[in-house]
Amino acid sequence: MTHVNDPAVVRRLLTTPGRWAVVGLSSNTVRAAYGVARYLQGNLGQQIVPVHPKAETVHGEPGYATLADVPGDIDVVDVFVNASLAGDVVDQAIARGAKAVWLQLDIIDEAAARRAADAGLDVVMDTCPAIEGPLLGLG
Repeated sequence: MTHVNDPAVVRRLLTTPGRWAVVGLSSNTVRAAYGVARYLQGNLGQQIVPVHPKAETVHGEPGYATLADVPGDIDVVDVFVNASLAGDVVDQAIARGAKAVWLQLDIIDEAAARRAADAGLDVVMDTCPAIEGPLLGLG
């Protein structure tokens, strides 16, 4: 079965204040993760947590090398890694107790989406908050 994004879930995730762990976010300003994290933080008021092996501070927020290193609760794991690595990140999000996973544009892993949904997480796949937000009239 192919995953279909639920518009109500997309809207709820974008409009409910939360803590977004952005996996793949570094200080590289030309990467999509950098701009999308800025949109989440500045336009939608979400708290961002950079997750990248370099553990850099980005947009004023301290970074962590892995999801396991992030203290506290995580509402959404926003996945900006190669699609071949996305399933592992989704499994980490499930183990970490995240409430949702958001696989970015062109990141498609049907099996991982199924595992996340089966574990009770909300799942959004193959789209971007910076695309969906304006379509919904947000930020």
